[in-house]
Amino acid sequence: MLRKLLTQTSSRRLLTSGVPPLFSKSTISPFSSLSSSPEPPSSENSTVEQPGTTISVDRSALYNPPDHSHESTPDSELVKHLKSIIKFRGGPISVAEYMEEVLTNPKAGFYMNRDVFGAQGDFITSPEVSQMFGEMIGVWTVCLWEQMGRPERVNVVELGPGRGTLMADLLRGTSKFKNFTDSLHIHLVECSPALQKLQHQNLKCTDESSSEKKAISSLAGTPVHWHATLEEVPSGVPTIIIAHEFYDALPVHQFQKSSRGWCEKMVDVGEDSKFRFVLSPQPTPASLYLMKRCTWATPEEREKLEHVEISPKSMDLTREMAKRIGSDGGGALIIDYGMNAIISDSLQAIRKHKFANILDDPGSADLSAYVDFPSIKHSAEEASENISVHGPMTQSQFLGSLGINFRVDALLQNCNDEQAESLRAGYWQLVGDGEAPFWEGPDEQTPTGMGTRYLAMAIVNKNQGIPAPFQ
Repeated sequence: MLRKLLTQTSSRRLLTSGVPPLFSKSTISPFSSLSSSPEPPSSENSTVEQPGTTISVDRSALYNPPDHSHESTPDSELVKHLKSIIKFRGGPISVAEYMEEVLTNPKAGFYMNRDVFGAQGDFITSPEVSQMFGEMIGVWTVCLWEQMGRPERVNVVELGPGRGTLMADLLRGTSKFKNFTDSLHIHLVECSPALQKLQHQNLKCTDESSSEKKAISSLAGTPVHWHATLEEVPSGVPTIIIAHEFYDALPVHQFQKSSRGWCEKMVDVGEDSKFRFVLSPQPTPASLYLMKRCTWATPEEREKLEHVEISPKSMDLTREMAKRIGSDGGGALIIDYGMNAIISDSLQAIRKHKFANILDDPGSADLSAYVDFPSIKHSAEEASENISVHGPMTQSQFLGSLGINFRVDALLQNCNDEQAESLRAGYWQLVGDGEAPFWEGPDEQTPTGMGTRYLAMAIVNKNQGIPAPFQ
């Protein structure tokens, strides 16, 4: 079945965008002030030290021009809203609350009212690079469905589906396997009305019940439902959850070691009416609770750190997923950029494919942080005894083991020279710097890509064995 999945030709064009991947979405008065302006990279590539490992961030496609404008501009509605919260509280707000408002404020959040993906947006994700990515996720989903015993009904849930590109490619790639597609009920967890419309279009949906936010995708005759949260997705049915570049956008609390101990980094309004970072003068409830919960990191690891990022929403989401999988069967696939270690200080902003100041013009730039994969594993295992966690492994290993090399070889048999060049470029963007490459790179330089910067982890019901390709 794997070979059949990999060699069939889909009706979609061979490759989507050929634009290089922008994987990087990459301190305090009492409330002591910190500088909020990021230092420009000294070279195209820079490294961030972490205990026992090093993050290498490719900044070659990004440019961070200095901002010397001193002209006053009227505050946006979101800025006014954030300032009113700080004024009402009588003090600063956490980085997590700032991040949540900036990204998902119903009226002015970054994701809420426009298409932010692709060359004309702010960043590019793997499904927009090549159709092969969504097809490989389809291979993984079919394999897991078979391990589940081929249930007659299964909920396939995608968290934060963007334009719907990944799900569209998954459905096209698996459309010939009728027993599988006939079992599917697609559930898209999306809070943005603008992106819901794009997903509806790209999945070629016809409305069946607007009141229930239900439609039918003509790609495979599959029911499609929309929800604001995972909790809204019906339970009691075997479930496969896909979370691609979703965890990195979940709010993080930041903590910094000081002479007073661990203090929380927060966002305040300075005397110049601009946002600034400050340190709490004493431990906050979040610092007292979350630092104690950080049990997946050894005391030695924490002792070496000056900064720590923790995402309680990531941990809560993982627990919900694990409980559902443990009781109903199924599994979850998480692919994101992150580390198999505790995260120090990775929050960053990207606007129009360039690094931006995190506090500058909130709502106009994407905010994201590295994913702490050990915290995901710890939270899942804590929530249910009926699940097992596998990985993380690199995206390159994941895609290579699923057979992306066979798929690209099959596609090359049916394309012209221009399409072949785009196909190879997309392949390298997905697996570059990894262990799956099918071709040796150009003589002058081996292309870099998402292959090792993105990690894949699976959470599955124990009764189903070890999922592909983690065996």
